[in-house]
Amino acid sequence: MPGIDVLRLAEILREAAQAEILPRWRRLTPDMVRTKSNPADLVTEADEASERLIRRLVAAELPAATFIGEEGVAADPGLLEKLADADHAVVVDPVDGTGNFAAGLPLFAVMAAVVVKGEPVIGMIYDPFADDVVMAERGGGAQARAFDGTTTRLHVASPAPLAEMIGAASLSYLPRATRAAVYPNLAKLRTSSAYRCAGEEYRIFAAGHLHFLFHSKLMPWDHLAGTLIATEAGAHVARLDGSPYWPGRTDDRLLVAVDRPSWDVLRREVFAL
Repeated sequence: MPGIDVLRLAEILREAAQAEILPRWRRLTPDMVRTKSNPADLVTEADEASERLIRRLVAAELPAATFIGEEGVAADPGLLEKLADADHAVVVDPVDGTGNFAAGLPLFAVMAAVVVKGEPVIGMIYDPFADDVVMAERGGGAQARAFDGTTTRLHVASPAPLAEMIGAASLSYLPRATRAAVYPNLAKLRTSSAYRCAGEEYRIFAAGHLHFLFHSKLMPWDHLAGTLIATEAGAHVARLDGSPYWPGRTDDRLLVAVDRPSWDVLRREVFAL
């Protein structure tokens, strides 16, 4: 889009990872880690430093854009309300998979989405260890891009029968009774995992290695980039009532599948909440 340098945005995510995240990986001291809403909801010094750097670099490129970062919203929840009315917004997760990062696991990502008048138009997920970015522009397909310019077009997996489906389901934000009802249904699948990192799940899905994703909490920094990438890779993406995913909804459930028939059978047989 005019005024948005997609490759520069990818470079910004990479720069934040190299300057503020990787130097702290497996070097966190207890005073560098805090809890937010619950003991599993962590923020580290790396999250905050990464977001500050991304915000500053994005402002230099897109001075008129509304910047919405996970840690900024944690400090000022009202900031999230600006997303719906912003002409241009950049939504950032400075460290997606903070729990994995804090545990020293190499399974975390940096994510950004550009939203124009409520519609995601660019999404990207940077993996600091692969040192590449999975990205999509609306209408342009999805790709994995290395920083030497090498690109690989991405497409979701071929459909499979329910008993052969492999996916990732994040159930932790469902009420306990609802989780108890869903867990037996997972036995109908080949396997289901939870990576504790939405960004990596979307990357794996868009590359054709999973048949579905399910999420029970829809914060925009976790899903704007990934849902656009998944859609551009050929997926069917919808809330459980069948309606489209919209950036302003945070209290719903999201099901992503390789196509609409797969979505329908998963909704009926596994996620009939």
